[in-house]
Amino acid sequence: MQVYFDNSATTKPCEAAVKSALEVMTEEYGNPSSLHIKGFSASKILESSRGVIAKSLFCEPDCIYFTPCGTVSNNTAVFGAANLMKRRGKKIVTTAIEHPSVSACMDKLSSEGFEVVRVSPDKNGEIALEKFEDEIDGDTILVSLMAVNNETGAVLPFDKIKKIITKKKSPALLHVDAVQGYMKINIKPERCGVDLMSVSAHKVHALKGAGALYIAKGVKIKPHILGGGQEGNICSGTQAMPNIAAFSAAVKELGNDERRAEKVRELNEYIRRELMKIEGVCINSPKSACDYILNISLKGIPSQVSVNYFSQKGIYVSAGSACSKGHRSDALVSMGLPSERIDSAVRISFCPQNTKDEADYFINSVKTAFSELSKK
Repeated sequence: MQVYFDNSATTKPCEAAVKSALEVMTEEYGNPSSLHIKGFSASKILESSRGVIAKSLFCEPDCIYFTPCGTVSNNTAVFGAANLMKRRGKKIVTTAIEHPSVSACMDKLSSEGFEVVRVSPDKNGEIALEKFEDEIDGDTILVSLMAVNNETGAVLPFDKIKKIITKKKSPALLHVDAVQGYMKINIKPERCGVDLMSVSAHKVHALKGAGALYIAKGVKIKPHILGGGQEGNICSGTQAMPNIAAFSAAVKELGNDERRAEKVRELNEYIRRELMKIEGVCINSPKSACDYILNISLKGIPSQVSVNYFSQKGIYVSAGSACSKGHRSDALVSMGLPSERIDSAVRISFCPQNTKDEADYFINSVKTAFSELSKK
């Protein structure tokens, strides 16, 4: 049996996405900036795709800018906001558990003289709203946080941050990295006052090579990538139309289907319940975590040993974030977990196509892992 439980790293493209990409590659291959029939046709697909992504975020199409990936969306948002607002202050509030595509930007801004405050989670991996309230003030120019942590699935209070910014009379822009939360939890950037929001295609059963950045009306960030001025000069470069069309097709197919979310919720709860019966298993994800991610530790078994063992059995999980290969989990370290627990952590991440049979096969493999690996 093959069990793919690494959907937070990437997802299998759905048939609709593959079909759409192939059609654009072989038939509608024009450059959307070209002023001829093929170009106009490509431009029509581009704008239709923009409308689909906008609808999924309950916003207007002119708030959506396509990018090559979530990393570019995050870099564009963070650097763009910092450069726009730097005359009004130097303080930035973020978290200690951000994805490298945000945390690395913060490191660079810190080296350039910005004051970067990283709010840490509690031992359960959650960050209380009060911690943000303690740090956001009149000098804060940017607040950047993820919607869902990519390692533990912890859901951050991104939808309540704008009220604090307003209360503190802060000029801060609010950026939310929604790459892991998009199409999984309820996200409406306009309603909760988000100024900038990043999403990615390959986390929602589309292809690698496309992402999007939501920019609220009236927010005029400076571009991070310069060139021909595509995407309203926010992300220059010829748009990867097969990937963008696939992105749109996948989002259309997923829709806002509550049955999909319920299926993942039931699978997560079942695996949690069964794993807690196994001696040596610790659950690292908070109970309130997004159902698509479950982080566990297998006491006494190093993370990479577990990953290799499961892989040999046709089960694909990860030792943490796929973007921090070989490094200790920032999220688990920030939670203050013991070293043994951090070094034996494994992330399981689901999609609606996963089944109970796959879950049972994984649970049984966890049991055999303890008996077989402890003998070595």
